[in-house]
Amino acid sequence: MQIIIQNISKYLHFSTNCRNFVGVNVFRVPKICKILLLSLAVVLLGCGRPSQPRPYGYHRIDIPEYGYRQSELPGYPYRFEYADIACIDTTLDYSEPYWVDIFYPTLNARIHCSYKRIERNPGLGKLTDDAIRFVFDHAIKADAIPEQGFSHPEQRVYGVYYDLEGNTASPVQFFLTDSTRHFFRAALYYNAIPNEDSLAPVNEVLRKDIHHLIETFRWQNRK
Repeated sequence: MQIIIQNISKYLHFSTNCRNFVGVNVFRVPKICKILLLSLAVVLLGCGRPSQPRPYGYHRIDIPEYGYRQSELPGYPYRFEYADIACIDTTLDYSEPYWVDIFYPTLNARIHCSYKRIERNPGLGKLTDDAIRFVFDHAIKADAIPEQGFSHPEQRVYGVYYDLEGNTASPVQFFLTDSTRHFFRAALYYNAIPNEDSLAPVNEVLRKDIHHLIETFRWQNRK
């Protein structure tokens, strides 16, 4: 850049001394050249510092401190602990009994929970295959789908937890069973366009809540 400016200065000095050049308006040409060359210098100087794009920002999501409480679902074949900033919605018009939503009003999120009694048809194999298929229906959007097994023999609670990484509609799904009578499945959804970056702090909190739910899950009326 310094070399270009030096060359421009030399040219301007030379042009001011060319006053007797034949056939040329020696008073107008240098002035025009000065304007053009100075404009070029400004452009070149401006290009020397490329603009830096600002990182995209997201709205701050404030999550209050909270604890856990026991579900109160009389007559239901299961119970668990859930966050006290959420509520259990049993008023939805589901066609199956014992289906509920765990609703987070401040986070605009729901954990859809379904229950099936294991019968000869559908058997455990069919229910497990369906649960896995529901998970991998999101594979087209998922960057990865790591899984984690759960086994609590003393409570007869066995299952698999799935993390769906990326901009998926459901970032967490899992299922639990006692392998003989009960099958419980759940999936987390937001009432928002999936965006892993903007939802990262909420996903972290809800993953912790779901792990707590699994660890405190118990079957009722198992006999």
